[in-house]
Amino acid sequence: MAIIVTKGTLDWAYPPFILASTAAALGWEVSLFFTFYGLELLKRDLSSLKISPLGNPAMPMKMPVGPQWFRGIEWNIPNLVQAAIPGYENLATSLMKKTIKNVGVADVEELRQFCLEADVIMVACQMTVDLFGYDQEVFIPEVKDYIGAASFLPIAQTSDVSLFI
Repeated sequence: MAIIVTKGTLDWAYPPFILASTAAALGWEVSLFFTFYGLELLKRDLSSLKISPLGNPAMPMKMPVGPQWFRGIEWNIPNLVQAAIPGYENLATSLMKKTIKNVGVADVEELRQFCLEADVIMVACQMTVDLFGYDQEVFIPEVKDYIGAASFLPIAQTSDVSLFI
């Protein structure tokens, strides 16, 4: 399996790590190619990942606190309101982290560690590293290599499953 990882928010960290760890658990060889904002998921410290509800109209907010009836309400807050409220992104992030904890879902650091323990190959896009001016020291040492698209495309071409996330 080959997955191109392009997004680096808290909510978008889950799909590539869940799919990669599951495929690896099934015995598949898995490669993740982190490019553009996906590079955020290779940083040593993931605590600053936030959720961005803007531009995601399918994202109803649920409250992780209060009585059960209150938790069950889907708060469809318009993007215009979300953009106008200072600190809304921080609020959405804290609510999502509380929900993750309440439900018992693994956090992003745990999922990434599951992938590493299952020998998922993680490579970074060298062009994007250069473009954003990153020092490789900000990334986890388990990044197998820093490569370009020309090096990753043959991996994707020979994979049975290729995904773009």
